[in-house]
Amino acid sequence: MSTPDSTPDSTAGPTPDPMLTVPGGSTDALKRAVRYGVIGLVVLTVVGVAVAGLALGSRGVWGALIGAAVGGGFILLTAVTVLVTAKLPPMTAAAVLMGGWLLKMVIALIVLGLLNPLDFYSRTALVLVMIGALILVLGAETYGVLASKMLYVEPEGSEKKPGQA
Repeated sequence: MSTPDSTPDSTAGPTPDPMLTVPGGSTDALKRAVRYGVIGLVVLTVVGVAVAGLALGSRGVWGALIGAAVGGGFILLTAVTVLVTAKLPPMTAAAVLMGGWLLKMVIALIVLGLLNPLDFYSRTALVLVMIGALILVLGAETYGVLASKMLYVEPEGSEKKPGQA
């Protein structure tokens, strides 16, 4: 039984100040970044397939599709991994991100190595769309994060005094 003079139940934890909390926090910004990245990748894929198809035929279409998948997938998987690990402890999140990045590099090298001897796709279309996907998806994700309205707060008493590092 708890009385006004007794200590509160320690399992309840501190109640966050509703004026200092942001619904969803940083995960909302990450979700927005992934959403903008996917939209940018879809637009680039449609435009890349249309242009490469008109210029190079079916080889251009295949090159554009593979380039969009490799370039856009590489960046989007990183953003999704960050979103999934957002609530994990920092060391765990860093380990998952590094392991995921290494795995993506190995997969990308294997895919490109397997595609090297094949000739059903245009290498030019693949490279151009892959570079475009990397730039566009990264830019769209950056915009998604920067356009998010997040509250930045300095807790009381955290001001540095002169002479403190």
